Amino acid sequence: MGCSFSGLNALYDTVGGGGGDIWVNDYRFRVLRRLGDAGPAGSSVFLVKEVVAAAAVSDGTAGAGPGAAGLAKKKGVDPSHISADGTYALKKVLIQSDQHLELVRQEIRVSSQFSHPNLLPLLENAIIAVKGVQDGSQNHEAYLLFPVHLDGTLQDVTKSMQEKKEYLSTITILQIFRQLCAGLKHMHSFEPPYAHNGVKPDNVLITQRKEQPHLAILMDFESARPARRAIRSQAEALQLQEWASEHCSAHFRAPELWECPPHADIDERTDVWSLGCTLYAMMYGKSPFDYELDESAGESLVTVIKSAQVKWPTETGSSYPDTLRQFVTWMLQPHPAVRPNIDDIIIHVDKLIAKHST
Repeated sequence: MGCSFSGLNALYDTVGGGGGDIWVNDYRFRVLRRLGDAGPAGSSVFLVKEVVAAAAVSDGTAGAGPGAAGLAKKKGVDPSHISADGTYALKKVLIQSDQHLELVRQEIRVSSQFSHPNLLPLLENAIIAVKGVQDGSQNHEAYLLFPVHLDGTLQDVTKSMQEKKEYLSTITILQIFRQLCAGLKHMHSFEPPYAHNGVKPDNVLITQRKEQPHLAILMDFESARPARRAIRSQAEALQLQEWASEHCSAHFRAPELWECPPHADIDERTDVWSLGCTLYAMMYGKSPFDYELDESAGESLVTVIKSAQVKWPTETGSSYPDTLRQFVTWMLQPHPAVRPNIDDIIIHVDKLIAKHST
């Protein structure tokens, strides 16, 4: 069925305050408001609420709320991703080239494979052809439906706290980090394993819960790919570097994706490097190599990343235990062959949680 044109009009009307309903395949949603931009120019995210017909709740779930009666129930969505009021996030992606269209289709194929409480699931999707407004050319628009988590990203949380001269506690950091590891383990356990390739605070949604640890959800699988690549020539190495420069955030990118040898075996431990950078950022609000650049005398980013000499802020209002700093350093091994894998990381973080929970 795709995405109905009345739904498209509803989205455009909503930007101007008009409101309206939209169908995405077999599901109907009311557009509540625009949440913001997302990725490429012309892409936006909207807050939508499922419209559940009376017949859908006649099986005894009436009164339980849309989230318990409609799409979430049919899809078997993990409870951590169900909103009580049946709201979702609908991402509209404006596609203007065949290459971009294939990238979106790739994102849909890859992300549809994952099912884990700490990975943001793609619940429904539709790609439709539309005519260009000016020249009548054939473009496409994609509509991707996700659970909604409105408390912001890990980056938002740390930035807000630091503006108030506050810092996440050691145990809170470890609890959030443990959930990221669980999500990545799910991806790394596929055959072949998948690498996320975009682990960073901006791609971690945080939901604050009463009397429970924060819920951490890894999102954005646009760059996720099979993790293992056998590089056997300079041309292949340069091709990988070019791909990484376009798809992996520079300040969280592993050294082997900056300068790949002509003979190398790349694997999912590129994500472990990004995890180490993310753990540092949870502690101090920036990547370790952002901090290193601030302290260095004109060195380039690739130089400080390859050196992997992690420096620790001294002016911070919160001091973290040496065990946490050593944990970061362990993940930031410049040589991937000696870098730990996700199972090693989980064993160690569980020990740290046990130690710092008492």
